[in-house]
Amino acid sequence: MLLKGKVKPDSSRPDMLHPLNFVRFYLPLLDISHKRVIYLDDVIVQGTDIDIKDLYHTKLEKGRAAAFATDCDLPSTHEMVRSMGMQDNVHGLPGLQEVRDLGINPSDCSFNPGVFVADIGEWKKQKITKQLEKYSAMAGGVATPPMLTVFHDKYAIIDPLWHVRHLGWSPDARNSETFLQGAHLLHWNSRFKPWDYPCVHLDRWEKWFIPDPTRKFLLVRLEGKI
Repeated sequence: MLLKGKVKPDSSRPDMLHPLNFVRFYLPLLDISHKRVIYLDDVIVQGTDIDIKDLYHTKLEKGRAAAFATDCDLPSTHEMVRSMGMQDNVHGLPGLQEVRDLGINPSDCSFNPGVFVADIGEWKKQKITKQLEKYSAMAGGVATPPMLTVFHDKYAIIDPLWHVRHLGWSPDARNSETFLQGAHLLHWNSRFKPWDYPCVHLDRWEKWFIPDPTRKFLLVRLEGKI
């Protein structure tokens, strides 16, 4: 109901129109008593000595409503990003006059909103939800461009190891085991999800997988193996 009239139904990626994809816009409406919120997409906690409260206590400078990991902060993933034709800048933002008026440089580094820490008080003060709704209506209903627009040059930085991503962009491009051992959160963004097949680093995700007791949700594996 909140999204009615605010999301265009003709998005080129209809899978991105699922209401849960926009929960991140409406954090203050979740009746949360905490001063901060950690938002997570498809990720797992990596390592027994990692405490997610360290992410919760990420430093947010005054006036910053949220903290993200930038797409330029993991040199070890740059080659993989380029090889898959992805970009690490805001060049893909809608070419709307309202966006151009903000003076955003297309070559500026972008961030991924799949993991972030939000200050609820500052979020409300800056009316972030209203701003996100405005640019969502312009951007065809997907969540990332509005986040990149609203938070451009107005966000704090989280340790990149709290958001190691791109594991779902290719069924073949793998990260080194040494690199993954240091990761705190792994993100299988894009289409190749770890509960399906094919996908990379399945063992990492299955380590934390809890089987569905009703047996309605099963892992899909090669040759029907589960």
